[in-house]
Amino acid sequence: MRGRPGGALTALVTPFAAGGTRLDERALGDLVVRQVAAGTEGLVVAGPTGEGPALTEAERDRALRVAVEAAEGRVPVIAATGSNCTRTAVARTRAAAAAGAAAGLSVTPYYNRPTQEGLYRHYAAIAAGADLPLLVHAEPARTGLDLHPDTLARLAALRGVVGLVDATGDLARLPTIARAAGPGFLALCGDDATAAAHTLMGGQGCVSVVANLVPGPCAALQRAARAGDHARARALQAGLMPLIAALARETDPGPVKLALALLRPGFAPDLRLPLARPRPETEAALAAALDPLAAATEAAA
Repeated sequence: MRGRPGGALTALVTPFAAGGTRLDERALGDLVVRQVAAGTEGLVVAGPTGEGPALTEAERDRALRVAVEAAEGRVPVIAATGSNCTRTAVARTRAAAAAGAAAGLSVTPYYNRPTQEGLYRHYAAIAAGADLPLLVHAEPARTGLDLHPDTLARLAALRGVVGLVDATGDLARLPTIARAAGPGFLALCGDDATAAAHTLMGGQGCVSVVANLVPGPCAALQRAARAGDHARARALQAGLMPLIAALARETDPGPVKLALALLRPGFAPDLRLPLARPRPETEAALAAALDPLAAATEAAA
């Protein structure tokens, strides 16, 4: 693997220009540079936070290449390659390998909602069809589908399936995941509110939305948790909670893009339909949560 993913990972937004009609490659490259400078240990491109469902295949490829180029090999760049069409997921994962991704991230198929056997065969086909380490992604709130422990055990035995991003926020699942998957299998958190607790309980990191705004504190949180510094990890988590709560008021990534625009004048918070700009009351909540963190964010940048 070109850099084993883990620790403080950021689920990058995808900046748009011209009212959302095209990628803003300069803004994306700048985000990557800022993230790396602040201590972020890995980046995820074109996931839900990156509006992956609204990107064309050409845009996915270009966004990944811009991120890889800007990262300059300093941190692994993970490409979200999932689809509810297995052939599309295989093709995306192959393209990600060609573009220099360190790994692929593939969400459980949505809408068609296969059985557990279908899930296993889906991921087995991706692992066999593309020469790229694969992280599976469980986010039932978005997909209506979860991975059962016995399915996860079967997947962990496949060559190329290296870990799970669990976005449920259910910490009770972590020991079950560890037992099912066995040693060496990455258990990554996909929920900012439980990032510290997940790592303190034995997880290997967090794919974070809030890290788009405060990468320095998020990286410090993961370092403290890995070191077993419970007090510092808890304090950092507590400091982030008002902002995490504000971001959760509406569907990601509308709030985080708006917060970036509030934090960095000149950043365009444009979204692509069907996402729409957050309501004024959400903007007010974001501004209030950002105020005490602004100084720390500027220092980290």
